Amino acid sequence: MMKKVVLLALPVVLLALIYQTIIPPPPRTCSTAGVPSQTPKIKLRDGRNLVYKEYGVSKNIANYNVIYVHSFGGSKFEASLIIPQAFEELGVYFVSFDRPGYGKSDPHSKRTFKSLALDIEELVDQLELGNKFYVIGFAMGAHFVWGCLKYIPQRLAGAALLAPAINYWWPGFPSNLSKEAYDKQLIRDQWIYQVAYYAPWLMYWWNTQQYFRGFSVITGEFKLSEKDLKIASSLDEMQLQQAYVTQQGEFESLHRDLIIGFGKPEFDPMDMKNPFYNNQSNVHLWQGVEDGIVSVKLQRFIAKKNPWINYHELQDAGHLFPCGDDNVKYDIWKALLGEKI
Repeated sequence: MMKKVVLLALPVVLLALIYQTIIPPPPRTCSTAGVPSQTPKIKLRDGRNLVYKEYGVSKNIANYNVIYVHSFGGSKFEASLIIPQAFEELGVYFVSFDRPGYGKSDPHSKRTFKSLALDIEELVDQLELGNKFYVIGFAMGAHFVWGCLKYIPQRLAGAALLAPAINYWWPGFPSNLSKEAYDKQLIRDQWIYQVAYYAPWLMYWWNTQQYFRGFSVITGEFKLSEKDLKIASSLDEMQLQQAYVTQQGEFESLHRDLIIGFGKPEFDPMDMKNPFYNNQSNVHLWQGVEDGIVSVKLQRFIAKKNPWINYHELQDAGHLFPCGDDNVKYDIWKALLGEKI
């Protein structure tokens, strides 16, 4: 009798163990230790807090209001594009924020490209920045700038996408082209993209199990060009402060990014029409030819399918070009704001 009970209970126990392994823990409460109580934040309409940081001139005297969307594993402190002298000369008010689940911003278990675009719109409105603003993003942050162009184009004065991440499942890509780019990725990263698309419920387990390595960008083993390696060695310590970035847990920040960014597409940028009136456009896409993370061939195809995008290809640059040469940063700002620095 006892043997029969054990045999009947065994599947239940195994299922419980599997469940505990694949289900991510709830987000950890943000630590407030050492954080000034006056840290700027807004309360969104659904009750979530969005924490932000201001750079540049005061918004009361600014000529340009710019919202920055940080990269995968970044935060509101990701400020490589800041050039204080240029901001003073041009009158740029620059706001960076912790995306939901990152840093001090509350998590959003149902976040999407659309929800983030609406969060940005609400941030702008609560800061009283006016009807039009500029948005700029780097890597995964630039990936989400597509959402701003899709869902709130009427609010944008311009947008800059710097080495934006690409979803290999966007239907607008010819299958041979996307497969070629996909096959050039590390095998472990190819598996991550498969998990994000076919089995997102496995994402937490896939990146935390001990049998094989997870996503290379999380483990710090991704491909960088020689120029990228030099840039990475000189990055400000605050930008690399992983404890701040993932304090709510890697699932809420990093893993959700992978699911949203590389899972089943919410929309296809190659189906988008020029979001600006009179056939004018102030959308700029910048890509380094030596980028080992984002395919330059796929980026070229996106630009070709969307001729209203101003495409800038940097011949001697890798993935981290927004964090390096100030001359490139100046060019990015000049193009976006239509100014001469």
